[in-house]
Amino acid sequence: MRIASNWEEYRILDTSSGDKLERWGGVMLVRPDPQIIWKSERRSREWEKADAVYHRSAKGGGEWEYRRKLPESWQISYGELRFIIRPTGFKHTGLFPEQAVNWELMNELIANAGRPVKVLNLFAYTGGATLACANAGASVTHVDASKGMVAWARENAAASSLADRPIRWLVDDCEKFVRREIRRGNFYDAIVMDPPSYGRGPGGEVWKLEDCIYELVKLCADVLSEKPLFFLLNSYTTGLSPSVMAYILSDILEGRFGGNVTSDEIGLPVESSSMPLPCGSTAIWKSK
Repeated sequence: MRIASNWEEYRILDTSSGDKLERWGGVMLVRPDPQIIWKSERRSREWEKADAVYHRSAKGGGEWEYRRKLPESWQISYGELRFIIRPTGFKHTGLFPEQAVNWELMNELIANAGRPVKVLNLFAYTGGATLACANAGASVTHVDASKGMVAWARENAAASSLADRPIRWLVDDCEKFVRREIRRGNFYDAIVMDPPSYGRGPGGEVWKLEDCIYELVKLCADVLSEKPLFFLLNSYTTGLSPSVMAYILSDILEGRFGGNVTSDEIGLPVESSSMPLPCGSTAIWKSK
């Protein structure tokens, strides 16, 4: 497991019985996490000091219980990057801190490429990967179907003093956008994607990651340049293991471009435990 251990303004203080106690800058939140199936006693004394707790509903979704008035948003930093944090109605805050291990990896690959790098970030959410790649010197095309998430990503870019970098901000269906780029002859040296586990398209089409991911990666391979740098695939889908994602990337990319594929879980340290919290999976193809 690769562990995002370099955070200074984010911490997981404790985990127990389906919940994690986190510190986001000066704010402490309790949020549910499906990976926390253990029922160990709560070790931290900070649980009762949480500023807000997210309660799941038996009918789906949930709501926040605010124990003190919080600002609508606040910021935390990771190195030179700054992120705007906002608790949402779906328990999320607009940031997945474990992805910092991938930001660092992409930063190294881009900085050492010795050439201009064009990155396509699909299902780009609030732009963590976009900012990391832009900060490393790449030009980035940021694509997400949610207008609100793209606006949030642009706020993060401004907060990180990256608003003037070569970033294209697009509200679009990722698959349809890639098909148009192929027809237009626009190619990219690197692709980052974090597709959802499940969703519906504008026409009611059902998206299920396990059924669609192979064809999506295969399609995206056609928008890579002749000498691509990397292809990074993230997943938070429980049934899609790192090894399965690695097999997909290897099957589609290695025969065509050479290179090699690695994969692993990614996670975060837990202050009250010697064990990290697993938070997702990443597979990455890199050129040799």
